Amino acid sequence: MTTFTPWNSQPLSEWTGRFAAGQIIDIDGKPTHFIEAGQGDPLILLHGFFLDSYTWSRNIEALSSQFKVYVPDLWGQGYSTREPLDYGYPLYVDLVTGFMDKLGLEQASIAGHSMGGGTAILFTNQNRARVNKLILVDPSGLPSTLPFRAKFFNLPGVGEFLMGLNTNAVRKKNLTDLWIHEMENVSDQDFENLMRFQKIEGSTEVLLAILRKQFFHTLADEINKLATVDVPTLIFWGRDDASISVESGQKMHQILQGSQLEIIDGAGHMPNFEKPEIFNKITIDFLQM
Repeated sequence: MTTFTPWNSQPLSEWTGRFAAGQIIDIDGKPTHFIEAGQGDPLILLHGFFLDSYTWSRNIEALSSQFKVYVPDLWGQGYSTREPLDYGYPLYVDLVTGFMDKLGLEQASIAGHSMGGGTAILFTNQNRARVNKLILVDPSGLPSTLPFRAKFFNLPGVGEFLMGLNTNAVRKKNLTDLWIHEMENVSDQDFENLMRFQKIEGSTEVLLAILRKQFFHTLADEINKLATVDVPTLIFWGRDDASISVESGQKMHQILQGSQLEIIDGAGHMPNFEKPEIFNKITIDFLQM
């Protein structure tokens, strides 16, 4: 019988050495893990909350056949630093800025999923000259109601208790309710790869700090500002997204006049993961236009 490794229990350096798929660089004194693949014009992929670079595992091969793909783990998640920080969009904009500076990328196209999409929006507004094209995948930003499950985890002590249980059930339920429309699209190995980083010490504290800060939906002004910025923008949305409804995607498309909206049937909050063939083709076509 396999011994269960408790959540939030493993040293960052040890877990990184065992499981990180990429390399570690120092950005502003913070260990930052990223995956690099392919050749061509640079494309940066930013994952969302509760996730890491494995979010893009079904996209990297196809996209890297045409582009130089960079996939960082946002601070506090994946195999990047767990130090206490002021987690939020401004911090992650600093990460993207430092990441591009460190790797000598003057300009790149940026794709952001969920919280990573909100980060991409703010980064583009502040650094338009450094963004070639923008891809938003079920991005957070517009006003929305926090799902009941998320509100429940915000209760003092409740989130800590549930995320500390020696079981996979809580995280599988979260994926089923909030991220994935059809769980048959997620194998047991996919689940392990998606959630493994949460075994690292400090993960629970960071994830709950991010959730309880409640900043995901605070970019209405920034999205309206983005409408005045001349940047080619592609918006993806899973038609069955239970975290941020497809109506938000349609509203964002209306605000960002000239943007391209692709609503993916049979997908939830991670259409790039559930429907990778569709996502990859549309993305490559958009970037090559």
